[in-house]
Amino acid sequence: MASADLSGYARANPRRLTAVLSVIGYALVIGAFEGLIPLFPDLSRETVLLFSDAIAVVNTLALTSLLAGAAFIKRGEVRKHRVAMLTAFGLICAFLVLYLWKVGGGFEKSIVIEEGMFLGQYAGTVELLYLLMLGVHIFLSVVAVPVVLYAVILGLTHTPEELRETSHAKYGRIAVTSWALSLFLGVVTYFMLNHVYTWTVR
Repeated sequence: MASADLSGYARANPRRLTAVLSVIGYALVIGAFEGLIPLFPDLSRETVLLFSDAIAVVNTLALTSLLAGAAFIKRGEVRKHRVAMLTAFGLICAFLVLYLWKVGGGFEKSIVIEEGMFLGQYAGTVELLYLLMLGVHIFLSVVAVPVVLYAVILGLTHTPEELRETSHAKYGRIAVTSWALSLFLGVVTYFMLNHVYTWTVR
């Protein structure tokens, strides 16, 4: 009964539920960064590095699922689209847990570019480019949250026929574009930080 009530509430109030879930998500991230939410046990240096690699894999899989879902809906393959998009959403939830744990129980890293490294003679320019990509990645990650949640809530609470009468497609296009670019830039900056250059603890 409670499950039916929740489903009915989500169907009738998708914007309100989106707002509530978005605020909870933002609060968890801010709390982890500021050390206000001691949910996560401490991680060793090796585990933090392992988490960084795992996050990159999860984000790559999420990006692949997201692009596959966009391609499926263009071909009218609604069921495959739904599976791909829910897979992408599930992967992003896994990313959030790993990321919050890495931040809350470990540490953050800053890029270091020295002479002799790849394009080391342009260290200032490369670092600026890295920070710009990282900034866009973070900005899109933040602003995409309510858009993605709204599209997912509509998709879960309406039939494909009913969705044609909602703004699911409109918000879905915005979500895919912002989300895909954010994931792509996240993976690129991961490789720059961990495999092209070096880093120091922030």
